Amino acid sequence: MLIYEAKLEGTQDQYGRLDGAIRTSLFVRNSIIRAWLDGQIKSRNDAYKHCKVLADNAQFPWTKQLNSQARQAHAERAWASIERFYQNCRAQVKGKKGFPQFKKQSLRASVEYKVSGWKLSEDRRSLEFTDGFKAGVFKLWGTRDLHFYHLDQIKRVRVVRRYDGYYAQFLIDHKREENKGLTGRQVGLDVGLSHFLTDSFGEKVDNPRFLSKDVGKVKRLQRRLSKTQKRSKNRAKARNKLGRAHLKVSRRRNDWVCKLAQHVIQSNDLVAIENLKVRNMLKNHCLAKSISDAAWYRFREWLEYFGVVYGVPVIAVNPSYTSADCSKCGETVVKTLSTRTHKCPHCGFVADRDENAAVNILKSALKEWANTVGRTEFQVSGEIPLCLKVETLSAKGTQRKRKSN
Repeated sequence: MLIYEAKLEGTQDQYGRLDGAIRTSLFVRNSIIRAWLDGQIKSRNDAYKHCKVLADNAQFPWTKQLNSQARQAHAERAWASIERFYQNCRAQVKGKKGFPQFKKQSLRASVEYKVSGWKLSEDRRSLEFTDGFKAGVFKLWGTRDLHFYHLDQIKRVRVVRRYDGYYAQFLIDHKREENKGLTGRQVGLDVGLSHFLTDSFGEKVDNPRFLSKDVGKVKRLQRRLSKTQKRSKNRAKARNKLGRAHLKVSRRRNDWVCKLAQHVIQSNDLVAIENLKVRNMLKNHCLAKSISDAAWYRFREWLEYFGVVYGVPVIAVNPSYTSADCSKCGETVVKTLSTRTHKCPHCGFVADRDENAAVNILKSALKEWANTVGRTEFQVSGEIPLCLKVETLSAKGTQRKRKSN
């Protein structure tokens, strides 16, 4: 599956109608959660039936304006959260099990359509919404060419509202595969904060620290927001400026890790990484901000994605003792976090701490790879690649440059 994204350009009235569709989709989801709590819904089919009940209810006339398949799509979202909660309970996951919660209105929201409720123009440069909200025709601004795919390949269209506007995401039924020649290289990667990563060959990549570079601007906008009066127009403007600043930082970070992951995959025949529990590491309040800014988990997602695209195994190994064990003799050398050089008293081997860990990661991955029989997938960690927000397939842009006001 591919996801192409384009920005929607329309009038303020059209944006208001999209807001109505987004509010209705949120109402459908919360109503299904409420019906599940009351014992009225016990399966996915019951959730679908409840959508029809909402549409026929005279108390909620706006529900019928939303496309029927869009209502079903948000019923699937609600039931997915319920099913995830059941799975965590059966697996006896420690801590919170993810009990389904009601979602409140927020600026970052979306509405999802299936194969109806929308229509693409013949030149693939405009998108029309044909449901009861009658949002009309929007121009599409982007660099992705939809002419390469048939209309029946577009399975879903999602309208995403962000701080800088409205976007349309097209879910395309297409499997991306790229050819890559053998390089004869196998690499282990150790991520860190001082350096973003260190590989088993001793090469280091500096940490860009995108948030730290813009932290002054973000703090200034946060102070302005705190000084505004609640529920005022100035507060909405200040919140929008702050959201745009964070959005800019996240986009730069995601673009950087995406390009780095693609370079790593194209340069090696096997990539070994640590199976880090980043969510648990964020509980350290002293390092949580730096870990979030490093985007280790996003980097892993892109590695696994490009690994499938280029046919390169990406193996996630247990991170235990990767920094303590000596990569030459295998003996354990206890070190503190401040000790950045590995010195083995048993064999006299001296190396950088992160480089030593990267070599141990590669060795563990090779053992795991050799002991795995009947492998059918490259994700040794057992995780399914997420539906990423932006597809990086190189395609010639068909849109002209947007005129600056």
